[in-house]
Amino acid sequence: MNIRPVTAADTDAVVELWRAVFPAYFDPAVPQRLARPNIERKLAFGDGLFWLAEEQGAVVGTVMAGYDGHRGWIYNFGVHPAQRRRGVARAMLAHAEAALAALGCPKINLHMVAGNPRAGEFYRAAGYVVDDVVAFGKRVA
Repeated sequence: MNIRPVTAADTDAVVELWRAVFPAYFDPAVPQRLARPNIERKLAFGDGLFWLAEEQGAVVGTVMAGYDGHRGWIYNFGVHPAQRRRGVARAMLAHAEAALAALGCPKINLHMVAGNPRAGEFYRAAGYVVDDVVAFGKRVA
C-alpha cells in the first residue's frame, strides 16, 4: 500500500471510491457534500493535506485534513468496504496525524456520522474521545 497526495488526475478515482464509501455525497439536495466540487475545492486550496491510499494502482482510501493554526480536522476519511480491516485506515490516520503534528497542530478534531458504531470503535482505539460540545453548521453557498 502507498499513501500519497491526491492530484487532479486522481479526481475520477476518488469520486468512485467516495461513491462506495460516502453515498450521501451524491445527493444534490445536500450540495456542500457533493464529491467532485469538494475534491476540486480542496485541491485548489493547495495546502497538501489530502491523501489517498492505493494498492496495485487502485485507490482504496482517502483522508483529507485541515489546519487553521488552532486545531486540526480530519475529513472525508474512508476506506473501500472491500479493503477494510487490513490496516489501511490505521496507516492513513497515522499519516494525517503526523502531517498535522509537523505543522504544530496541538489537537485534532473529527466528525463522524451518528449511528456508526464501528467507526466510533475505530476512533476510540486510535485514542480519540468524544468532546462535550455541540456542533452547529450553516450553509453559506
